[in-house]
Amino acid sequence: MSRSDPNPERRLEPQPESAPLTSHSYDGIQEYDNPMPAWWRRVFWATFVFSLGYFIHFQLTDNGASVEQSYSEDMREFREQKAAQSLGEKVTEEGLTRLMNDPTLMRDARTVFLARCVQCHAAGGQGNIGPNLTDDYWLNGGGKLEDLYEIVSNGRTQKGMPNWSQKLRPLELAQVAAYVGTLRHTNVPGRAPQGNRVAFEPSAAAPAVAPSGALGAAASEGH
Repeated sequence: MSRSDPNPERRLEPQPESAPLTSHSYDGIQEYDNPMPAWWRRVFWATFVFSLGYFIHFQLTDNGASVEQSYSEDMREFREQKAAQSLGEKVTEEGLTRLMNDPTLMRDARTVFLARCVQCHAAGGQGNIGPNLTDDYWLNGGGKLEDLYEIVSNGRTQKGMPNWSQKLRPLELAQVAAYVGTLRHTNVPGRAPQGNRVAFEPSAAAPAVAPSGALGAAASEGH
């Protein structure tokens, strides 16, 4: 046990030098004038300054990402990882088919399609400057997913289609090719058929998403 104070009353005596009283009283009760510790005040003002910077950054300049935007970005990265796993290390017909048959991944692919391809192939893939991607006729290749991937990647510069491998990431190239695969044989009214007719293959042609966004320039001349 600790030693007891020989004079316990001494601890109750006020010490004006170290703890002065405030100038006011309530019902005859006064209180000591004990300011907050200096470190606490510094922390308080630091958080206040930080909150001002936070408000300016996120609310006034629109530079910061909201919680919703951060979540959407995290989910996009997750879907890209899932797409990469479905595709495998090497681009094959089977891997592209797995991508094509995943509606969630095709929604991301449609976003790329709408951003890059509608100028040439229109929003539904029915063709504009470029050929119709939804009928049974193809100018290049046989309409297989691997053919589409090669066309999208290397382009057909002599016909106005750029080399998209210089502008899109490898995974985006595969997504675009798979998305064009969902448009095959949906026969959206548009530009007249061009090229050779390709037989319909149900196992590889069933669309995974509604063809409401077209693969414009990315599949340009891929048809």
